[in-house]
Amino acid sequence: MLGKLKQNLLVACLVISSVTVFYLGRHAMECHHRIEERSPPGSGPGGVLPLPPLGGATLRTGQNLSGPFVYNKDMPLVFIGGVPRSGTTLMRAMLDAHPEVRCGEETRVIPRILAMKQMWSRSGREKMRLDEAGVTDEVLDAAMQAFLLEVIVKHGEPAAFLCNKDPFALKSLSYLAKIFPHAKFVLMIRDGRASVHSMISRKVTIAGFDLGSYRDCLTKWNRAIETMYTQCLEASDKCLPVHYEQLVLHPEKWMRTLLKFLHIPWNDAVLHHEELIGKAGGVSLSKVERSTDQVIKPVNVEALSKWVGKIPGDVLRDMAVIAPMLSRLGYDPHANPPNYGRPDPKVLDNTRRVSVGRTTASNAPPSGQAVVLVPRSGDCRRNGGCVCAAGCLGQSAFVQAFVMP
Repeated sequence: MLGKLKQNLLVACLVISSVTVFYLGRHAMECHHRIEERSPPGSGPGGVLPLPPLGGATLRTGQNLSGPFVYNKDMPLVFIGGVPRSGTTLMRAMLDAHPEVRCGEETRVIPRILAMKQMWSRSGREKMRLDEAGVTDEVLDAAMQAFLLEVIVKHGEPAAFLCNKDPFALKSLSYLAKIFPHAKFVLMIRDGRASVHSMISRKVTIAGFDLGSYRDCLTKWNRAIETMYTQCLEASDKCLPVHYEQLVLHPEKWMRTLLKFLHIPWNDAVLHHEELIGKAGGVSLSKVERSTDQVIKPVNVEALSKWVGKIPGDVLRDMAVIAPMLSRLGYDPHANPPNYGRPDPKVLDNTRRVSVGRTTASNAPPSGQAVVLVPRSGDCRRNGGCVCAAGCLGQSAFVQAFVMP
């Protein structure tokens, strides 16, 4: 008798649950159709994804948001990438200084989810299993769009132009261009010898890179930059390669070129990112990213040639074979050290100020005397202050002197 009663109760609960699920599903579908009907034209399938009400939140342009911040796959996203230690943090900090742009810190999850998607696509067996389950490319693309948008939009404040800086995300540049048709890409390129020396000397852990071997790291650098550069060239109307050395030597020229490419109006703030660090609507930096201690300084050339004299001789001899992308990207694999060019006067002044700040903190002058920086004799003078064969600005182009005021 008791068993029969329990059985009847279970059946009744099952019926009630089924009816509830049916009506909830029907209600959800009705809501979905209403949202699509109210979506602006051109928003695509699924409509526009709105943020929750933002109350008094404002864009950094100073204009109040008239309603919920609306975002979708057709918005003009900007993706910054490259091999780590190639100037991606400096680039995003300079863009972040613009009042209409927000990049923010590395998300770390975006390149990982993109790598997972690539793995699924490359495996024929896994692709077949997904298709059999109804998880088609269209389903995955829609899911990737939604996930990436949520991360990019909600990990920082709203702005007219949103960008993402996760270096290895540009390994999937072609795929990102497919699912975000109006996105643009900035590929940061740096002399591979400098990038590798930076990651080794600063102990920056990168998956797959053996930090105990310059040869291994240069081989991995070559493979990674080739993957990204090839995709950048294939999407040349959407991707702008920027050489870190040229950005540092001529920041105004290259930032004007970049903002024009991105269809973002010019603003002088991009040349003074260090003044906006930590300020409301300015540049937010992560406490755990290795580049933070460098981008708090104004644009300077101190880091350009730090790798000179640090790479083992056998690796230098084989450089053209180990890293053939150096030549393809315009670097001389046999120039040790290289000549990257002359810095703008403002950059030269920034470098002096950075050097003064470091020397005064560690080696204050005697009382009553001032610190000045005097150009070294020899190569630097003959080369007009270039970043050149003696290391010049990249390797102590100036010597400290104490002079009476």
